[in-house]
Formats: sequence, C-alpha cells, structure tokens
Amino acid sequence: MQFSELLIPLSFFALVFGIYYLFISARNRERMALIDKGADASIFYSSKVTRVTPIWKVLLLNLSLLSMGIGIGIFIAGILNSILGVADEIAYPGTIFLMAGIGLFAGFTMTKNLER
Repeated sequence: MQFSELLIPLSFFALVFGIYYLFISARNRERMALIDKGADASIFYSSKVTRVTPIWKVLLLNLSLLSMGIGIGIFIAGILNSILGVADEIAYPGTIFLMAGIGLFAGFTMTKNLER
C-alpha cells in the first residue's frame, strides 16, 4: 500500500471529524452565550413535531414516481428511435433522465402537498 492510498481515507476522516467538531463547538458557544444573557435553557429542546405523513409513504411515493418516469422515458425513447430515427445513444439516456427528473419533481410537489 502506497502512502497516497493511505492519505485519502485519513484526510476524508479528518475532514468529517473537523466539520463535526466545529458544529458541536459552535453550538456549545452559542448556547453558553445565550445562557450568559439570561435565556431559559428550555429553548434548546424543541417540542416533538409529529409528522403528518409517515416516512415510508413519502419514500414509496417518490420511488413509484421515479420508476414510472424511467418507464415512460424508455417508452418515449423507443418511439423517438423507431419513428423519428434519433440515435440510441441520444434518445435513451436523454429521455430516461428527463422523465426521471420530472417524476422526482412531481414526487417532491406531491409530498409537499401531503404535509400541509
């Protein structure tokens, strides 16, 4: 194992640890400053927010819309390829990614409406 192969995971670990340490220390300093100014400590503990929609329903909705978008993308790419003569290398990836993106956007919009 070369030194560069060892350096990459160590530097990644150091980066993640440094970000976490800065987050914790900044939060601690902010809380100590608020306590010094006389703020009540109960503001640090938020009340439990109940979810209107369970997370598994949101994931299932987004996954189903993504799958439908990919399926419709493959179908449209086949039509573009056979009828209009668009090359396979252009038609399939382009329409699959386009329709998958539209499906994910629709899932985001529907999830936002569910949580209201």
